[in-house]
Amino acid sequence: MELHLSTKMTLMEKLQILTDAAKYDVACTSSGIDRSGDGTGMGNTKLAGICHSFSTDGRCISLLKILFTNECIFDCRYCQNRSSNDVPRASFTPDEICELTMQFYRRNYIEGLFLSSGILHNPNYTMELICEAVRKLRVVYRFQGYIHVKAIPGADLKLVFQTGLYADRMSINLELPTAEGLQMLAPHKSRKKILEPMRMIQNVREENQNELMLYRHTPKFVPAGQSTQMIIGATPESDYQILSVAENLYQKFGLKRVFYSAFVRVNDDAMLPVLPGGPPLLREHRLYQADFLLRYYGFSAAELLSEQRPHFNVLLDPKCDWAVRHLEQFPVEINRADYETLLRVPGIGVKSARRIIGARKSAVLDFDDLKKIGVVLKRALYFVTCSGRMMYRTKLEEDYIVRNLTDPGENFPFSKDGMTYQQLSLFDTNLTL
Repeated sequence: MELHLSTKMTLMEKLQILTDAAKYDVACTSSGIDRSGDGTGMGNTKLAGICHSFSTDGRCISLLKILFTNECIFDCRYCQNRSSNDVPRASFTPDEICELTMQFYRRNYIEGLFLSSGILHNPNYTMELICEAVRKLRVVYRFQGYIHVKAIPGADLKLVFQTGLYADRMSINLELPTAEGLQMLAPHKSRKKILEPMRMIQNVREENQNELMLYRHTPKFVPAGQSTQMIIGATPESDYQILSVAENLYQKFGLKRVFYSAFVRVNDDAMLPVLPGGPPLLREHRLYQADFLLRYYGFSAAELLSEQRPHFNVLLDPKCDWAVRHLEQFPVEINRADYETLLRVPGIGVKSARRIIGARKSAVLDFDDLKKIGVVLKRALYFVTCSGRMMYRTKLEEDYIVRNLTDPGENFPFSKDGMTYQQLSLFDTNLTL
């Protein structure tokens, strides 16, 4: 469908097409449900168009999530909006983007905008339109809310730079974890064209932060940083390869976030895998958990996985999986362990580790104290001691711990109230107090 046909559509028709077309872009969390109001309560949930992100003070905020256009010159095999697909096409104008954002904001539906796009005519043409939309939104409409914009790979870096002066966050989708996977499923794209603007954004951000220290009124460039997205399961990369790519991006490009999107087979293409169990959502979940371990817990990809063991155990979260394979480092004494050691204990998070460090300055902690602090004892009890004693008589043995963690209903060594022991076998001799 040609672009001029989309101008005959109403704004609501365009909105329906371009919010639905944006649903596979996972730069933030979306509810994905449709709950209509019945007139007796307040509010409703739309099928698409609103996604959720988090502000720096921890608030969950809503964003209008749309594509500028779902027209695209590329024919990526995994994409719903590929050029060879016969789907309804539409494009906004910069003024329509501004009007929609302001109207949604005035009605208190949103606090910001997430704007991505297909490639219309060529990368520069599309990037110019996106830049004009966010420029008008900031300068003409005086919108000061959050704006997240997808940069277009292959566009002139000057256009990307101009857009970054108006956006809070920018992202360039890596699409697939490896260059080989990209060549196989999206041959019109190249790793170089994706990484080039990513590097430019990183360099300009660093320069901008130095200028802000010297000159107060220097315009901010992408102050919320940049992120990217990888599709998981469309190509045969292992969890170890994917996590290593993410680690490299964090270290070398200063990314704020890597998003993982479970592959959804929206096109009937012989080059795409058939997944009998549907999208690999549990695998996606494990990668997100491992990603948190990289960013906040001091782990490296090589600690969590290896070429000999390239995939996560889907039955255990990555931290528990690492712990049961490194039992020589446990149990950890809560009243003496340093902060970095506490972070490696399953059931202890960043906040609870800090609380432990602070609380034990004035008292010797026991398991009741840990529960009040927020430690998840059903996982931590196998790996910690308080004043040299474990919470229950339990074996420091991999098979035993894994069995209890994956099937607590049958194998927990105590009842749900934590008071009654199950009878121990006479032959369970390897018990640790």
